[in-house]
Amino acid sequence: MSAGARSAPQTPGAPSDRRREGDGTVAEEQLGTKGGESHPRSSVFPRESRENRAAERAERDAMVERHLGLARHLALRYSDGGEPLDDLFQVASLGLVHAVDRFDPARGVSFTTFAVPTILGELKRHFRDRGWAIHVPRDLKDAAVRVKRAIADHRGERPPTPGELAQATGLSLEAVLEALEASGAQRALSLDAPAGSDAEEGDATLLEVLGEDDRDLARAQDRTLLATLLRSVTPRKREVLRLRFDEDLTQSQIGARIGVSQMQVSRILLGALARMREVAQTDP
Repeated sequence: MSAGARSAPQTPGAPSDRRREGDGTVAEEQLGTKGGESHPRSSVFPRESRENRAAERAERDAMVERHLGLARHLALRYSDGGEPLDDLFQVASLGLVHAVDRFDPARGVSFTTFAVPTILGELKRHFRDRGWAIHVPRDLKDAAVRVKRAIADHRGERPPTPGELAQATGLSLEAVLEALEASGAQRALSLDAPAGSDAEEGDATLLEVLGEDDRDLARAQDRTLLATLLRSVTPRKREVLRLRFDEDLTQSQIGARIGVSQMQVSRILLGALARMREVAQTDP
């Protein structure tokens, strides 16, 4: 290889060894090769940037810990809603974390003033979305909350009427009635719960007192057979049979109803019953 073909030695400050700075990082690029292998790029964060992020995280965690008492206090407001206090405290703590992350001191308001609505909003969403025993549409949940708040704010010697609730909430009367009915689906009782108000050992459970034996269950087979036999006679005969055995009319009343004589009604009944008896005896 001739001397002119050889590459010239690199000089300090040449483009093959340069330093670039930007976006808080320092990257060094080595474009030369050594032993036929290229050197990979390396990228590191400045030490002061890492220290700043660690300090911000520590300050954020400390701010959350300082205001956990506020989260617990707000959770206690909803402790009578049937949810465990520990669950409510977790929800309120999550709202507190969101408040810390979104708080901007430049707005000129204290952190407590900003955090309280955020935590309460998280608790209300918890009751709206997870505090119902069965699935209820969201608009119906919101209506139930408005009606419940109107009942709590009512001042009077008697409970408010649905009309008064409709006027207080701005909902229609039908929507208020539907919201009141839906409120009963917010909680479900266990079938193993005591049936009486004063729970004592040995009391009957709801499973033992709810429901009763179906008295018509034993006659289900007879009703099925009767429906099959009725299909074997004409519609006119079926109507006469219904008037006689279902409405318990006399033959004279049936004759007056369908416009025939009592004798004709008697023949119709005898013929229909004979046909049904024949089908019952021949069919397996």
